[in-house]
Amino acid sequence: MDGDASVEPTLDAFSLTLPLPYRVALITVLATWGWGANLHYLYLQKIDVPSLIRYPGRPSAAHLPHHHSAYRLATVTSSVLAASLLIFWAYTRHDVDRVLYLDWLPMTTLSVLGLLLILPFPLNLIKRHSRRRLSGPTAANGSANNHGSPPPWALPQDGRRRFAATLRRVAVGGLAEAQHGKFGDILLADVLTSYSKVLGDLYVVICMFFFTSSRAGASTEPSATDQPDRNCGGGVIVPLIMAMPFLARFRQCLIEYLRVRNATRDRPFDPAVGWGGQHLANAAKYATSFPVILFSALQRNAKAAEDAGTTTTAVSTTYYRLWVLAVAVNSLYSFYWDVAKDWDLTLFDGARARNAPDHPWALRRRLLINRGQPLTYYAAIVLDLVLRCTWSLKLSPHLDHVADFESSLFLMQLLEVLRRWVWIFFRVETEWIRSTNSNTMPDFSQGLLGGGFGSGSSGSRAGSASSSTSGGDIMLGDYTPKYDDGTDDDDI
Repeated sequence: MDGDASVEPTLDAFSLTLPLPYRVALITVLATWGWGANLHYLYLQKIDVPSLIRYPGRPSAAHLPHHHSAYRLATVTSSVLAASLLIFWAYTRHDVDRVLYLDWLPMTTLSVLGLLLILPFPLNLIKRHSRRRLSGPTAANGSANNHGSPPPWALPQDGRRRFAATLRRVAVGGLAEAQHGKFGDILLADVLTSYSKVLGDLYVVICMFFFTSSRAGASTEPSATDQPDRNCGGGVIVPLIMAMPFLARFRQCLIEYLRVRNATRDRPFDPAVGWGGQHLANAAKYATSFPVILFSALQRNAKAAEDAGTTTTAVSTTYYRLWVLAVAVNSLYSFYWDVAKDWDLTLFDGARARNAPDHPWALRRRLLINRGQPLTYYAAIVLDLVLRCTWSLKLSPHLDHVADFESSLFLMQLLEVLRRWVWIFFRVETEWIRSTNSNTMPDFSQGLLGGGFGSGSSGSRAGSASSSTSGGDIMLGDYTPKYDDGTDDDDI
């Protein structure tokens, strides 16, 4: 995590080319492509993501895999963004006044993207048209298998409806039961923590669109494309918005802990279930983000007061040191949890587990990503550590002049999104291994944001080890074996 950098009093070249609203839009569009790539690659690895997040099954195996729908949605959102950017660049041509005046265009683009991603437009007319078309001569030629299906160019509806419902639930820290898609809730909530800065920037652009910035050198009229004023609306709102995804995930962990405690209250202790301590440890991980956000905001406000001559340098320095300490704890704790708990690797286990002869050093027995090449996992570990610690750029005095540019803040956001994208591959792989090691196979189903339905067999194979809190719940570390013998990869 990182604090907000100070900003220049005038628009820099990067902000003239890619104002803050377009940066928010670009990262959002990249998320749709990233999710499609996650689904596509895991599908090729025979890892059924939809079954893990408990989506309804396909009515027919003739439907295209759900990553096609995700790619189609990504293509539409990319087209909208690209068209808007081309118009914006053609009109503004790096002219400051035109950039400030045309702020309504990127804001409109953001609104359209939001509707495309969340709002499921009715397809009744399209479906009726499809039925009429399929009830004609083409139906006699074997087209009945696609009866009632929307045309290929239609945007996915079911996936976005599910995504909107899941987003509403996890935004306040809600958590479905395991059989109703708990893993999908946790996956989305974890992704939102990586978008905390993007959510803060989204508020900033909305605030700047309606209210004049109080920042020195800002335009006298409200403009969302002006140099970002991250104190817009006060110095408290943006930090609170950035903290909300972590607070939601924190609440989910507490819900998990209470579920385990309630399920085991009147039963003898079962080591396979545990007492819920890992959920508390996971909650503590998300709690370490709060001091980072707090000291970042305090340090920025102290720096502003120092510049105004109302406080001393010692106050700002103290907050900065506390922020560095908080960042170190958060980054290293989160890295440990990624490797040891989310990915079930043995790097931080004892020497016996780490050096076990039935798996590569520090990994685990079953490895599915990239055909189980150990180098892939070692590279992922190193990448996760490096990207968890991108904050160290701010700790180098000779890089201070770089870290204050908006372009560097945008780069850090992109790196965090990249880290989360890589994390998803290994997190889903781990969940799949846990489920298949339980000797039960989850039912095949629909994909989040993918619309349509999953592929494979029918939904007769219902349930997995994660469908029961009492004895079968394998979420968040209740499943402990990391390298024991399980289902062979060829059986997946």
